[in-house]
Amino acid sequence: MPTELEELVDFLHHGNTQIRQVAAEHLVGYSQSHVGLFKRNQLEPVKYLKLLVNDYAPIAKNALTILINISHDVQVVQSLAKDDQLVETLLRRITDKTEQNANEIAMLLANLAKDDSLQRLLELKRAVPKTLSTSEWAMDQLLDCFVKGAEGAYNKHADFDYLSYFFADLAKFPKARTYLTSSQPHDSNIIPLTKLQVFTSHPSHIRRLGVASTIKNCTFHVPSHPVLLSSLNHDPTLPAPHIGANLLPYILLPLMGPEEYSDEDTEGMLDELQLLEPDKEREKDTDIMKTHLESLLLLSTTREGRDALRKVKVYPIIRECHLHVEDEGVREACDRVVQIVMRKEEGEEDDVPTEDAGGGRLVELKQDDKDEDEDDKIVDII
Repeated sequence: MPTELEELVDFLHHGNTQIRQVAAEHLVGYSQSHVGLFKRNQLEPVKYLKLLVNDYAPIAKNALTILINISHDVQVVQSLAKDDQLVETLLRRITDKTEQNANEIAMLLANLAKDDSLQRLLELKRAVPKTLSTSEWAMDQLLDCFVKGAEGAYNKHADFDYLSYFFADLAKFPKARTYLTSSQPHDSNIIPLTKLQVFTSHPSHIRRLGVASTIKNCTFHVPSHPVLLSSLNHDPTLPAPHIGANLLPYILLPLMGPEEYSDEDTEGMLDELQLLEPDKEREKDTDIMKTHLESLLLLSTTREGRDALRKVKVYPIIRECHLHVEDEGVREACDRVVQIVMRKEEGEEDDVPTEDAGGGRLVELKQDDKDEDEDDKIVDII
């Protein structure tokens, strides 16, 4: 005999709207702890919930919340992510400026992006939502939602902040990293990541965290490093169309506070990082700070990358960050950046500073074994 909860699940496809609403509302509370309840009969309840996404707004909201809660399950997320009709429904609704559940849809898309199959969005063309975008590419439309929709500017019901998690999860895949770091001929040669990086100092914690994670995942794509590190609109050293992403200011600014730097420190520092306001605040979330520091580590995996970071005076910024942030994880990340960026390159003297401006120890390389290979002294990047 079916239990009362199982009977309640069956009411999700009842012909009476009020009954569907009551069933969906009551089942939200069980969706985190009773995932198996929604997997009965070869995921039949999930099929009901997919249909409810198109129901009246209150019912759709509860259905989306349940799907968000149960989509950590591998079987469920695969069922959702591989369903072309559902994905199109989510895209159609999230790009509609009147959609009341756009934020819930953004959260669900972020969960679906963990499945390999959602990479197909990178090559998906669909109808153009004319109030939002001029592009027929699904990814462009989602980027437009995120950029134009900040703080309810596009849809008064949504801020689209959770799309930053969608981009971060998708950027775990090589194909997505290539897309995000390559200029798009159909979009005036804009590099998609440049649309996201401007939000590293946004008031929304969700946006800052999601964008920081997206940037970090993109920096795993080593061939893109010259583009990411270049600050020039037209850089002849880059492949056509010779456009740089100017990523560094958006990684470094969150690491900076109101400290003043000496003329020696600021000589060569990026213009965007000089003459900051005296009330400039450093990023408060230590996880976001560590993510940015890990991005710097990844950008320093090549000699060209390390030279670029040295040229723009990254060391003084990391030094001050280490000095003013008490979190041990941040300080360890600062140490790792300094060890790699300021280490001796082949044929050079050892330039690693061992004291910060305040006289405290910032970095101490191991000197126990003089015969130890230099690379063995550097913390591996995982």
